[in-house]
Amino acid sequence: MIKTDKEYAETKQRLQNEKKMINDQRTKLKAAGLTQDQMSLALDPLTSFMLQLEEEIQEYERLMRGNFEDIINLNGIGRTLIALRIAKGLKQNELAARLGVKEPQVSRDEANEYHGASIEKIQKVLNALGVTMVTKIDPRLSESA
Repeated sequence: MIKTDKEYAETKQRLQNEKKMINDQRTKLKAAGLTQDQMSLALDPLTSFMLQLEEEIQEYERLMRGNFEDIINLNGIGRTLIALRIAKGLKQNELAARLGVKEPQVSRDEANEYHGASIEKIQKVLNALGVTMVTKIDPRLSESA
């Protein structure tokens, strides 16, 4: 998951480099007389990585527009907090200032996707972001409950 504008820019540059490398490799493999199937076998890992980079870029751009997924039973709350910061256009150092902590703390929390964070810490981050979380209870209770 891309978490900062710097990572976003680096990932976009890396994607361009990967595309160029794949095209260069394809040209070399073709010149070496490989069949289409052989070229695909050789290039599939590179292509897969390139597609992963494209997905990460698209996700970050989606988050910047404020489109993110629902949270179910607090699963994914850490990724959602990061997404909210991105959607609000805040940098990690700006969130740190709002929380009264140093930027490396926010960076560590986001690197760990707030794993193990207390409800109080999550609430502080939501408050610092100016976000109110609304919880809906699904009336369909599980049979195993």
